[in-house]
Amino acid sequence: MTTTAGTRPPRSSTGAAHAAKRRGPRTEALWGYAFIAPTGLGLAVFYLWPVLQTVYFSFTEWGAFGGHTWVGLENYTRLFADPEVGRAVLNTLMYTVLGLLGIPVAIVFAALINRPGLRGVSVYRTAFFLPVVTMPVAVAMLWRWLYNGDYGLVNQVLSVAGIDGPNWIADPGTAMYALVVVGIWSSVGYNLIIFLAGMQGIPKELYEAASMDGAGRVRQFFKITLPMLSPTAFFISIVSVIGSLQLFDLVFVMTGSGQSARANPAYSRLQTVVQLFYERAFVTNDRGYAAAIVIALLVLIAALTVAQFRLQRKWVHYV
Repeated sequence: MTTTAGTRPPRSSTGAAHAAKRRGPRTEALWGYAFIAPTGLGLAVFYLWPVLQTVYFSFTEWGAFGGHTWVGLENYTRLFADPEVGRAVLNTLMYTVLGLLGIPVAIVFAALINRPGLRGVSVYRTAFFLPVVTMPVAVAMLWRWLYNGDYGLVNQVLSVAGIDGPNWIADPGTAMYALVVVGIWSSVGYNLIIFLAGMQGIPKELYEAASMDGAGRVRQFFKITLPMLSPTAFFISIVSVIGSLQLFDLVFVMTGSGQSARANPAYSRLQTVVQLFYERAFVTNDRGYAAAIVIALLVLIAALTVAQFRLQRKWVHYV
């Protein structure tokens, strides 16, 4: 085959295909990295770097006018000897455990809404989900008014039945339970939507076969619905535990901060780990100790999450 001067002979189709194959994976990888670069950069700057900074600061002591010095494990030694930290951890764990009662509540409501032929399902979904999209500060202020011992609506309703209700947030005997009710009320809508989606994904043939065998709705619920919802319940439990361990806004708004909060008789029953971190970091300016507290909370969250995953594996084998 002859070629004219100054022109390049055409390459074979086989060579072009090999060149395209060599360029293809590399080009796709570069485009992939380019697309995830903004997200990866944001995660590194706003999440990973602050975590590394906090770990470093947990080994330092801060002065009243800024600046810090390396003190090693002194903050962690102080943390394990501080009774206020232990009390805050117990309060947080108690709130977390009691808050898990919202999971069966959400399952029951989801089962009621999922009944065939029920009208206005979208209305019920919206009504239950409204507290989830409401600002936590607004929720806390609303319930603070409802729980007021002098003019709160809860005590007004109880007075009709001749019951003299306490000051729910100021009474150490009722403060934690009142707070748990608010937490469940504000999160049950999210859990309900997730459980409702899980129920609608269960094959209808299972219920039809159970009906033919004579199983009623209650038996179908315990023998079909609950076992099939175990992965969904596991996801909800993980999210609920992590969210409960980071509780701050409800307690902060309902009890206040600083001296006003400590004047509350129920303060020692409501103080959480994150609230203690806030006070040490931004009220007393003990930032090194505050960093140690929040790192300990991070370890606690990781440990409980690992424990939940192991329990889930045992539950799957049991079922």
